[in-house]
Amino acid sequence: MGTSEKVKKILECFVDSKTVSAVEAFTAQAESGAEDINVIAQMFGFSGDFFTLSAEDEKKLITSFKHNLQLLIQKTWVEKSDILLKEQILFQLDKICDSYTAWQAHYSDFLEIIANAVYLMFGQQTKSDDFCEYCLRIDPEFGIFWWYIQNLPRKPDWTEDKCRNAMLLGMYFLANY
Repeated sequence: MGTSEKVKKILECFVDSKTVSAVEAFTAQAESGAEDINVIAQMFGFSGDFFTLSAEDEKKLITSFKHNLQLLIQKTWVEKSDILLKEQILFQLDKICDSYTAWQAHYSDFLEIIANAVYLMFGQQTKSDDFCEYCLRIDPEFGIFWWYIQNLPRKPDWTEDKCRNAMLLGMYFLANY
């Protein structure tokens, strides 16, 4: 999914062209180097070398992500018609966080969880073409995250490691949001 010119203009207020290029390169290529991954991580506020997270740091990140997203979902008021969706998200969240070594297998589920959680927070507006622009205007930090998520391919032909990096980057943002 490409970035519209309108969204690019707004993005330029918050991130530099190197960051935009890193996201575009990361999402377009079969493999990405540490530099693109680290630039994206820095965009989300990470200050170290994200590419070489230790197993212990990775586990802590996944735990923080799970707890923060659970809290966000549980505290989000929803219409009666969305209660089942809320429960489904929490179930799927447990599933992917408890078996976090199956990155490729859970990649699509991860994106679905994120999309559904954002839907619970913003409603039908998430389905509009200008939702990314809207997010960038009301909460630039979240808008940048949503732009990243929207640029990820839904069903990539990526390695386990590439799926891991894509998911961990998203998890990092939500673990610290």
